Amino acid sequence: MKLRSWQSECINSAISKYKNYKKHFLGLATPGAGKTHMASVLAKRLYEMGLIDLVICFSPSSVVSSDFSDSLVEQFGTHFDGSIGALGDSFTYQKLSSISDKTWRLFEKYRVFVIFDEIHHCAGSSEHDANAWGSPIINKINDKSAYTIALTGTPWRSDSLPIALSEYCENSGKVICDYIYGLKQAVLDDVCRIPQIIAVDNDRITVMNNKEKQNFTSFLDLLSQKVIPYTQIVKNQLVIEQLLLRSINKLNEIRVINNNAGGLVVASSIDHARTVKTIMKSIFNIEAIIVTSNENKPNVIIKQFRKSKDKWLISVGMVSEGTNIPRLQVCCNLTNVKTEMYFRQILGRILRKTQEKNQDAFMFIPAEPNLVEYAFRVAQDIPDGLSKVTITTMDEEFSTDISETEVYADNDFGEGVKDISVSLDSDIQKQFQQEEFDKDISSLGEGSLLEVTHTVGIEGVFTHKQLEISDLGMYQISAESMKKLSELNSISPS
Repeated sequence: MKLRSWQSECINSAISKYKNYKKHFLGLATPGAGKTHMASVLAKRLYEMGLIDLVICFSPSSVVSSDFSDSLVEQFGTHFDGSIGALGDSFTYQKLSSISDKTWRLFEKYRVFVIFDEIHHCAGSSEHDANAWGSPIINKINDKSAYTIALTGTPWRSDSLPIALSEYCENSGKVICDYIYGLKQAVLDDVCRIPQIIAVDNDRITVMNNKEKQNFTSFLDLLSQKVIPYTQIVKNQLVIEQLLLRSINKLNEIRVINNNAGGLVVASSIDHARTVKTIMKSIFNIEAIIVTSNENKPNVIIKQFRKSKDKWLISVGMVSEGTNIPRLQVCCNLTNVKTEMYFRQILGRILRKTQEKNQDAFMFIPAEPNLVEYAFRVAQDIPDGLSKVTITTMDEEFSTDISETEVYADNDFGEGVKDISVSLDSDIQKQFQQEEFDKDISSLGEGSLLEVTHTVGIEGVFTHKQLEISDLGMYQISAESMKKLSELNSISPS
């Protein structure tokens, strides 16, 4: 597979820095740009140059870990499973705590190159502020590895802890990336699709509480009053139907030109995913495939969908960060997780370009104010307010884990949190709870919404608005690219 320009530049930059006695390299590349292939080629180059002996990769989920293993096998022509004759292995971050001493001793005997995918999951500048995944990286890999490359599409943490192995500007507190390849450049280079984000709203909403009726004219109006949690909106059948209707129609339009295109529904829980599947069949007569941790061999289901021509895949947390299904072009976002990191990672699932004629990419969301704000900011590489960290020296041990009781009592997600925590890929659920929920938790006041039951009626007209991503529009796209876009857009369904 031919390297893209950014991949060649990043590889050359990494090798140059390694030769200049810099062991750790941090690369920011937008979701969908091709980080897995780039890192695998870099590993092969270092091996051919006689600079390393083994390659070990860490990633946030078993699906991504398997993809990295496949990519390394393709480059080296040998297996990467830790068995006799292998040149390395691919692990999930969850396995860091259970890796055998035999594996750690390899760092003493051999020059090991380590790849960290989505490194932002691993926190810590020292043992004092490290999380469960950052601690072994700091203590067992930092000094003993020959070289490392850390990759991320979202280089920040919403808990403001430092990312493991990363450097920060002293004045601004912003992470220092050795190489940056953002969405704007990826769109210009024809590497990623231009995302179109559609927010769906309603103009007449009622909430009944102990025979008291309240009226609202939009989801923004409703949620600003903190009357109900957002989870009740994404689980409302009318909302599900309306977002599915628009998503299904859009995918059908795309498949007139590109019959290989697929759609993704991101649900809030396993039960929610099953409800969505039932609605798709009963209302729209569409069969969909579900992949959650409850399914037998979910990784196999994902790989089969990747190669098939099936229309719809419904997931909770397994098809989000780093999962490579390039034929996905439409996403219906019904998760109740409202952090910007998760929003961007989901959006990244529909950004990977293919060789097909139609390369439209659409995400449909409820008009929840945070999600709408993220949509306007999506073209930025590191959002203001999220990229800064404060690094302090602590004399006492510091832990950032959030217990289940704290999550249930303090957040505004409702019962969906419990379902999410058990339906995620088992390799990432603990870290997901810790990192992805904290932003919403920290913004809430006292009290819990879980003790009150509200009846929500949505009686008004559903409308949708396409959100213009102004930052992308600031870039001058070549006349040739504009001509191609115009030709594609002018093709009408036959």
